Amino acid sequence: MSLTFAHLVGSLPYPDAATTFHEITTRLGRHVKRIPDGETGERARWIYWQRAKVENNPAMEVATDDGPTQIHQWDGKLVREWELFRFKDGVDAATVDFDPGYAPDAIKSYDLFRQLRDAGEISNGVRFQVCLPTPMAIGYWFVAPSARADFFLAYERAFRADLATICEAIPNEDLAIQWDVCQEVLAWEGYFPDRPDSYKEDITGMLARLGNAVPEPVELGYHLCYGTPNDEHLVMPKDLANAVEMTHGILASLDRSLQFMHMPAPKDRDDDAYYGPLRDLNMPADCELFLGIIHHDDHLGDQRRIAAARKAITDFGVATECGWGRGDPERAPGLLDSHRIALESA
Repeated sequence: MSLTFAHLVGSLPYPDAATTFHEITTRLGRHVKRIPDGETGERARWIYWQRAKVENNPAMEVATDDGPTQIHQWDGKLVREWELFRFKDGVDAATVDFDPGYAPDAIKSYDLFRQLRDAGEISNGVRFQVCLPTPMAIGYWFVAPSARADFFLAYERAFRADLATICEAIPNEDLAIQWDVCQEVLAWEGYFPDRPDSYKEDITGMLARLGNAVPEPVELGYHLCYGTPNDEHLVMPKDLANAVEMTHGILASLDRSLQFMHMPAPKDRDDDAYYGPLRDLNMPADCELFLGIIHHDDHLGDQRRIAAARKAITDFGVATECGWGRGDPERAPGLLDSHRIALESA
C-alpha cells in the first residue's frame, strides 16, 4: 500500500449521503477503496441516539443510586453529563431485545451508492463502508456499572441481528464493515475506574466475536479511537503500544480475514516515540494499516507525522483520527483535500 490510499473513518458533516458520496469521489477519487455515507442525520453525534434506544426499552429504568455520569476530556474539562440506566428488578437480561436500528440507513444509502456506481460517479471495485459502534460503546456510556455485563451480551445479540440484516440486503462483495472501537480503548487506558479485572479478555473477545459475525467476502476493519466529543481526546495516548496490543488480541481470536486497522495520531505527535510500537505490529500481510495523521489545515504537520511514522513502519495509508460529523461543515472540503495532498506529496 505504502501511502497510496486514504481511509475515511465514517462521519462527515454533510446534509445527506448524496452530498457525502459526491464530495468524496470528487476530491479523493482513486485514493479510496471504501466510501461511507457520512453517518448523517441522527447518527451525526455517533452513538448519542442510542441512548434513547436504551431509555425507551420497557426493560430498563434510571439507575437512581448510581447518579449521573460525567465525561471529562484529557485536560479535565467536563464535556458530557447524563443519567445511567439499568435493568428493572426481576428482568432477565437474556430475554430482552434491543433494536440498534443501523440497518435501514445502511440499506437506503447502499441503494444510492449502487445508483451512483452504475452512473459512473463511483468507480467499480470501491466498496460501501458501514460503520457500527460496539455494544461496549453504548454500555460504558449509558448503562450503570452493575448492569453492564448483562447489557453487553444483550446488545451484542442486537448488533449481530442488525449486522445480519445489513449483510443479507447488501451484496457481500460490495460491502465493508468497520467496528468503531472507542470505549474499549478508553477502558484499556484506565479511563473507567470500575473496569473489571478481565477487561482485556472481555474487550478482545467481544471484538473478535463481532468480527467473526461478519461473513466473508464482506471486508472487515476496526477503527481504534480515543474519543473526540468536543474535538479533543478524552485520553491523550502516550504512544501506540496499547493500539498494537489490542490489535494482536483481536487477531488471536479472529477466525476470518481482516482487511484493515485504523489507529489515531494526535496533532502534536510527530516524534519517533509515539510510532515506535508499530515496529512490533504483526498483522496479516494483506491487512492494511491506516494512521490518523491528517489534521485540519496542517499540511506541513501531516508530512512530519508521516515521516515520523515511516521510521517505524513503511506500509500504511492516511486518515484522520476520528469522524468529523460533529465538526464545522466548512472544514470538510479541506480535510478531504488534505488526504489527497498528503498522498500525492509523500
